Amino acid sequence: MTEAAWAASHLKNSYLSAQYRRLAARRGKKRALLAVAHSLLVIMYHVLKQKVEYRDLGRDYFDRLEPERLRRYLVKRLRGLGYEVTLAPKTPDDHAA
Repeated sequence: MTEAAWAASHLKNSYLSAQYRRLAARRGKKRALLAVAHSLLVIMYHVLKQKVEYRDLGRDYFDRLEPERLRRYLVKRLRGLGYEVTLAPKTPDDHAA
């Protein structure tokens, strides 16, 4: 399972690769691989039990899940790099540009 998790963690634009990157940064690579392997087992169980196709949640799943957390993290990173950060809400005119 860990070999399958390793392969899944190196896919581009997938939920499992995003999960691996998030966990590897906090817990380490080996624990992240075990967590992805566990996720693969859970996915396989549900796919087989419910007889449905697997639908990947996408690499931005965690960003969509907690956008405020992502905003705080990115502001903190930029400040750590020496930038002054000011955030303003997006207006409808910004979308057209």
